[in-house]
Amino acid sequence: MLQVGQPAPDFTLKTTTGETFRLSELRGRHVVLYFYPKDDTPGCTAEACSFRDQYEDFQDLGAEVVGISSDSEKSHQKFTAKHNLPFQLLADEKGEVRKLYEVPRALLGLLPGRVTFVIDKKGVIQYIFNSLSGATDHVSNAKKVLAGLPA
Repeated sequence: MLQVGQPAPDFTLKTTTGETFRLSELRGRHVVLYFYPKDDTPGCTAEACSFRDQYEDFQDLGAEVVGISSDSEKSHQKFTAKHNLPFQLLADEKGEVRKLYEVPRALLGLLPGRVTFVIDKKGVIQYIFNSLSGATDHVSNAKKVLAGLPA
């Protein structure tokens, strides 16, 4: 997997609105980039809703939250609308960005992994958390790391 201190690889994916998202366009802001297994599953819903409920805190810390899974844009649209998510979900249907970020599979390789990266304003990875369980820990850990980064 990628390591803390490495530049975050740039990528381009489609958003829930069909627009093109480029990580490099967020340079100058901190980014919480989280990879999750699947829309509307219990753990993924808890994680997304926790990011939603604390989204203003992330904004106050100068960070943007971005979620990525292999679900389709249409699936992301439904998931976003159902849970009123204020941040972008990106469709990585071919798993190319997951591979680029070296996100490992979980549960004996049966499930896509759950990994969160905190990327600073310069595009450098400052934190990596890899845990399929404890979905909401991804949110609290990311906030702690962001609080220690220069605004």
